[in-house]
Amino acid sequence: MNVQLKTARDGQSWGAHIWATLALGLPLVGTQIAQIAIATTDVVMLGWYGTEELAATVLGSQAFFIVFIFGTGFASAILPLAAQAEGRNDPTHVRRSVRMGMWILLIYSVLAMPFLWQLEPALIALGQKPELAALASDYIRIAQWGMFPAVMMMALRSFFAARSRAAIVLWSALVGTVVNAVLNYGLIFGNFGWPEMGVRGAAVASVFSSSVIFLIMAGWAALHPRHSEYNLFQRFWRPEWPAFVEVFRLGVPIGFTILAEVGLFMAASVMMGWLGTVQLAAHGIAIQLASISFMVPLGLSHAATVRIGQAYGRANMEELARAAHTVMGLSVVAALASGALFWLIPEALVSLFLDESNADAAELLAVAVPLLLVAAAFQLVDAIQAIGAGLLRGIKDTRIPMIMAVISYWPVGLSAAYGLGFGLGLGGPGIWAGLAIGLGVAAVLLNYRFTRRDLYLDVAKA
Repeated sequence: MNVQLKTARDGQSWGAHIWATLALGLPLVGTQIAQIAIATTDVVMLGWYGTEELAATVLGSQAFFIVFIFGTGFASAILPLAAQAEGRNDPTHVRRSVRMGMWILLIYSVLAMPFLWQLEPALIALGQKPELAALASDYIRIAQWGMFPAVMMMALRSFFAARSRAAIVLWSALVGTVVNAVLNYGLIFGNFGWPEMGVRGAAVASVFSSSVIFLIMAGWAALHPRHSEYNLFQRFWRPEWPAFVEVFRLGVPIGFTILAEVGLFMAASVMMGWLGTVQLAAHGIAIQLASISFMVPLGLSHAATVRIGQAYGRANMEELARAAHTVMGLSVVAALASGALFWLIPEALVSLFLDESNADAAELLAVAVPLLLVAAAFQLVDAIQAIGAGLLRGIKDTRIPMIMAVISYWPVGLSAAYGLGFGLGLGGPGIWAGLAIGLGVAAVLLNYRFTRRDLYLDVAKA
């Protein structure tokens, strides 16, 4: 579809753009932080419970996450489609995009179940210790049932974000975070008179909290008068095949793009496991802190997709350009702030995840701190590549960015991580430096492509 973009200066002041980006972006950032807090709670409490349990859950939760994150490619495909339709004031197309995205996500969740069930032999084949693989399997065979509510709530998040009504996404995530913390405390350790379930308790808590978040969001979408004209769940069984194909076509390359990055971090976890249990557990702590800080640019990247998509739907070139510059500037400021914290107080941050009575606490701290110092260095490039991907999705450009991401994260990033970590003998810090190199290459390529957007705004030619 050809879209002739026009220039319009009404409402295009920088202050207006900053306010609009923050009004949409802050709830999305808060949502990302609340959702990562669920995983962080698992890491903290299992770190108190035992080093082996923590290491096994790092493996199990990342296996879940790598399957989940590919599915979120379809939820992310909903976002630009719904945002552009919202920019055109077209509720019907918004509904079709969201509903067919949910169809795809339900099908995907069913297909993913057998792969997650066979995690234990896969981990052993990758060189992990049998006892860790068995514990990780105990975790995932419960946690995998949370795939259904987890991906469905991502579809609803795209709906609310596309409508610039993201507050309910934040509030539901906060409720889910509290529910998860309470259940973790009771079920991992056997508090409140509940059974002591260890890693299984963490898995049960994750499934239940994801279900709570989804039910709150679904109820709000179905019952609130503000969303009544969209009728998301009315005749949900009715297919909309053109919308189904459109979401699938955009979602597959987005999923592979996200998977390429997450797979790089998963591969780093496997390599850290080769170094030892303590190194893997320390990696789990450091990666959790890096993930928390990444939630800010990640939330802003979703806001970038919405802002760019709405401007594209209104055919407003000036709004599109200023929205891009605004969200990039805000993300860079946030990345510099988080990187400074990692550099200045790494011991204090890592200690939040440790119980001093744990015999391995001192060794975990000594291994995790250098990793966090490396993470401080790649906060900036990680933020820039995330925003670049979000900007491109706003104009429905997903295929070429997928190729750029795969090249950056695997031939470049993974090779650098292995070469620095094992070839040069730098260990964990070398593996993490390789991650930074892959992210830096992606940041350059994705943002360069967006600067050349005038050459391919008819994305069908891209």
